[in-house]
Amino acid sequence: MTVLHLFGSSRASLPRYGHLAFRTAVKPTGFSFLLRRSFSSYLVTPTELNEALKKNPPSKISTDPRVIPLCASWFLPNDPEKRTGIQVFRELRIPKARFFDLDRVIDRHSPYPHMLPSPKEFAAAMSELGIRRDDTVVVYDSKELGIFSAPRVGWTLKVFGHPSVHILNNFRLWVDQGLPTEHGEVYTVECGPYPIPEMDVDKVASFENVQEVALDFHKEGAEGVQILDARSSGRFTGKAPEPRPGLSSGHMPGAINIPFDTVLDPETKAFLPKEQLRKIFEEKGVDPSRPIISTCGTGVTACVIETALEEANLGSPEKRKVYDGSWTEWAQRVKPSDALIRKEEL
Repeated sequence: MTVLHLFGSSRASLPRYGHLAFRTAVKPTGFSFLLRRSFSSYLVTPTELNEALKKNPPSKISTDPRVIPLCASWFLPNDPEKRTGIQVFRELRIPKARFFDLDRVIDRHSPYPHMLPSPKEFAAAMSELGIRRDDTVVVYDSKELGIFSAPRVGWTLKVFGHPSVHILNNFRLWVDQGLPTEHGEVYTVECGPYPIPEMDVDKVASFENVQEVALDFHKEGAEGVQILDARSSGRFTGKAPEPRPGLSSGHMPGAINIPFDTVLDPETKAFLPKEQLRKIFEEKGVDPSRPIISTCGTGVTACVIETALEEANLGSPEKRKVYDGSWTEWAQRVKPSDALIRKEEL
């Protein structure tokens, strides 16, 4: 068997938005028939996914909408065990799963990691994975990390308007519950055309968006946009260094630190129940009536926070964005004279 290699991305410059606007996004139409096949929540339990796969398995023959498990395992470049996503995918996965390479389906011309690909390159990647527009996709992480990069891939599919996408909560529990797994090289799949989508820019915050929020912090008449930072407290306060050499740690003016692991169960690394998630955000002072931008180091774990907000039903989806470039872009682009990197006294 051969491993699928996803296409790299051509340059996909995000549009400039001018004044920060949170408006209703245009939703795809014509897919109402999919609702009967959808899960009841964005987060899917192992039991729910297992039952769905029995009813709608990926098949080369059937042309009906299918349930496709999509592995999005990814590890930091400085992982102490030198693990990679494709490595753990080969070692253990959900049967018939596909592998989404977070290091390849990106804007490869951007100086910042993991920036969204162009719609054309996203469609090419989905086509090569053999995923059709009417398939229900359930994205999952490695059992080692539980929840880490899958929310980023799930968010990417939503940005490009895939009608039915969910997150498995989570593969570690899937394995612990003795549900079916396989290992080895991936199966070849039947590639097919995936229509080039429109990017839902209302889900994406640009550098200019976040800069405007930071400059307006504490100014009278400001919109009161909240920035939630998923990095560790040490990196947020500036007391710990960033993992990327030469990058200053610290935080944006007015940002609220919610390390991504605080919304996960410490043992299973699955998302906490809705009530606990709501309590965490409330204790941090998050106002669900105000717009929210989630950020992190490179835009990956920011989507863990975005998913937790979705699960807790906090804030309107039309008023929530993810800062794609996140701290890696921010720390390289802000001017020292702007004083937009804040640190706590050591």
